[in-house]
Amino acid sequence: MDARYNPNDIEAKWQATWAEQRADRTPERDLADSAEKRPKFYALSMFPYPSGNIHMGHVRNYTITDAIARVKRMQGYDVLHPMGWDAFGLPAENAAIERGVHPAAWTEQNIAQMQAQFKKLGLSYDWDREVATCRPDYYRWTQWLFLQFFEAGLAYQKEATVNWDPVDQTVLANEQVDAEGRSWRSGALVERRQLRQWFLKITDYAEQLLTDLDQLTGWPERVKTMQANWIGKSTGAYLEFPIVGNEALAGEKIAVFTTRPDTVYGVTYVVLAPEHPLTARVTTADRAAAVASFVEEIGRESEIERTAEDKPKRGIPTGGMALNPFTGEEIPIWIADYVLYEYGTGAVMGVPTHDRRDFQFARQNDLPMRTVIVPEGTAIAADETPEDAYTEAGVLVNSGEFDGLPSGEAKEKIVAYAEAQGYGKARIQYRLRDWLISRQRYWGVPIPVVHCPDCGPVPVPADQLPVTLPENVEFSGRGPSPLAKLTDWVNVPCPNCGTPAKRETDTMDTFIDSSWYYLRYPDANNETAPFDAAKVNDWAPVDQYVGGIEHAILHLLYSRFFTKVLRDRGLVNFDEPFKQLLTQGMVQATAYKNTQTGKYVAPADVDFSDPEAPKDPATGDRLQAVYEKMSKSKYNGVEPASVLEKYGADTARMFILFKAPPEKDLEWDDADVEGQFRFLNRVWRLVTTYLEIAQGEAAADLVDAKAEKDLRRAIHTAIKEISEDLNGDYQLNTAVSELMKLSNALGDYATKTSPVYREGITTLILLLAPFAPHLAEELWQNLGQSGSVHRAPWPALDEAALVADELTIVIQIKGKTRGTIQVPAGCDRAALEQLATESEVAQKYIAGETVKKVIVVPNKLVNFVV
Repeated sequence: MDARYNPNDIEAKWQATWAEQRADRTPERDLADSAEKRPKFYALSMFPYPSGNIHMGHVRNYTITDAIARVKRMQGYDVLHPMGWDAFGLPAENAAIERGVHPAAWTEQNIAQMQAQFKKLGLSYDWDREVATCRPDYYRWTQWLFLQFFEAGLAYQKEATVNWDPVDQTVLANEQVDAEGRSWRSGALVERRQLRQWFLKITDYAEQLLTDLDQLTGWPERVKTMQANWIGKSTGAYLEFPIVGNEALAGEKIAVFTTRPDTVYGVTYVVLAPEHPLTARVTTADRAAAVASFVEEIGRESEIERTAEDKPKRGIPTGGMALNPFTGEEIPIWIADYVLYEYGTGAVMGVPTHDRRDFQFARQNDLPMRTVIVPEGTAIAADETPEDAYTEAGVLVNSGEFDGLPSGEAKEKIVAYAEAQGYGKARIQYRLRDWLISRQRYWGVPIPVVHCPDCGPVPVPADQLPVTLPENVEFSGRGPSPLAKLTDWVNVPCPNCGTPAKRETDTMDTFIDSSWYYLRYPDANNETAPFDAAKVNDWAPVDQYVGGIEHAILHLLYSRFFTKVLRDRGLVNFDEPFKQLLTQGMVQATAYKNTQTGKYVAPADVDFSDPEAPKDPATGDRLQAVYEKMSKSKYNGVEPASVLEKYGADTARMFILFKAPPEKDLEWDDADVEGQFRFLNRVWRLVTTYLEIAQGEAAADLVDAKAEKDLRRAIHTAIKEISEDLNGDYQLNTAVSELMKLSNALGDYATKTSPVYREGITTLILLLAPFAPHLAEELWQNLGQSGSVHRAPWPALDEAALVADELTIVIQIKGKTRGTIQVPAGCDRAALEQLATESEVAQKYIAGETVKKVIVVPNKLVNFVV
């Protein structure tokens, strides 16, 4: 055995061996229930976009899940631990434009590169189950699943707003629009246009998605709250305001949703979204030019800009009028930037006295105000113009027959009155909107629909899937989607009637691909179906899912939606896709920021002539050193390859797992990386020294019975603590700390030939295996053990070994610790007090003093008050 720990040689050796042996393949399971059937554990990390290089965020995410998977294998579970690639998306199409390389070639090259990097980390993936969402053998089934939604009436088309580049004549993704609202390529001011697009009806599942959050007991409360807020359930009323003074619109009404029907007598105007279909129709001739100009101006703004809290709200009158049916008064119809057509009904009622936004808007535009709710017992006159909006509950005034009612009771009675009079009805509304899945791009899953002039939208028959992406494509970044330009691909006969028709040229949102990938892994090589239901129902739901908090809403919500739809289609038998969710924190490192310019300076360029005050060499400004998320733009990234080359994968894994609890942000520190490398070297020397002694000694040394008992207690304390740390919340950092304690106990023990010492060495290697798999495997083999350490049973806890013959008791004088004493285990209070009183530690401080009180905490301390 080599006297030096050489991680690069050891890791390369075992990675090759594991690959050759297919050591991490998933066991085939008996799908019939039986007493002999082993428990299953499905461990999954959110799969990455294949950018070509892994970063430290990847290392952290995938190392956490790998440690969990390895522990579960050793604990007797059948483990499914797969990996794949979320491989469609805009970057590949951009690469095609900029570099002249086909997206498929660019993506496959990146996949190969990242797979090799993952293997160097010792991640125990079953590569036989690898999926890539851009390959036809995967997206064939994405298209098949889309047709399931289509058949269920959950996929439909409607007009929706898109970002339009007027120079390049193309649709832009939100990421392609800069902070000033300009196209990333042409620099043109981006316009907002209506385009017919595909949606999935996620709103049909809004209530289920909300109420079933209660089932997710293994999810962080923070994530569940974010989803609940995104779904945004509101209970209120749907009310209608008839349009008046326009014969062409006789009988037409403006519909609004409100959670405050108790304020309806205070409505003094209504506001339409500028893009609302009624806007142009209610606008009077004298207001037409101003309204058209305003609509065009607002059309260039993003949704975020229009709804920003700190931005003044802008609006103009249309000249049109509506009737408040409750008061009988005519009120003006305005349009304003803060009302979005996609939200609710695309219109709101203005109640300036009881809504702060409406109050500011009304004051700014000199619109009338009427107080209709006052605090109970108020002395304020109801007809006074208020200084601010009153938004709390109270008592109704100026509200006709409802005057004097508490606002809670008034809500119910006003809604009942509205229903009786035909003014509206009670309604539950959700903030959640249907999922727009259309993308006017090439590198995505083609939507399997043909548009026939006679039959309408016709699904491509399942036996004709996949609708593959054509390869003879020109990428310019200009004009319509590359697919729309390929007439040979677009023009096809209708699958129903044979009439000349056209393919759908939109591709799907990439979130579609990641909304079902966890269902493919249990049966990844199935060529006749997306998955075998029996296999998926056996393995799923995922037992432990690990990924970033940035996916708390969209990806996780869409995956839950998919699971529920497929359950209702009879394809799976469970309600939720992921039992437990761990959202790991970010990896941060020191960045040097010039607070005057807002720019970052690379560490190699920083002027450290005064170590306490680093400076920008270009300006002389003092730099602020801050921990921020690793990023190329902040010059604070650490390349995983450089760490692996210097220290090895096991050291990188140990640092990542030890530095911080998994859910907290991790601050990179080279000194701590070095510390973990020293620890693994210490473990190497412990085992190396033990083997040299064990092979060279003819007879065992004399054994100190007490020391041996203490060592065995340390061994089983480590087993107990690490087993608890690796269950449920996965406190991997404290588990590594326990490994260090056990290593120290073994290092301090003198009798290396003792059987208990061998038990300790063996246990240390077994407990180390999930964290540093290569080193553990090498040491396991050097011990002469058969088979892989990763298939060996997890160490069993002997509770009896935890029982101590003696306890350490703290002696305090007036609350201050003055020393410790050893006492027999099991002492009662009286015995503890006597032993403490007679001890040298106590006598040193209480001799000659009057002891007023003795406080005894059994098994912990004795405190003397003198």
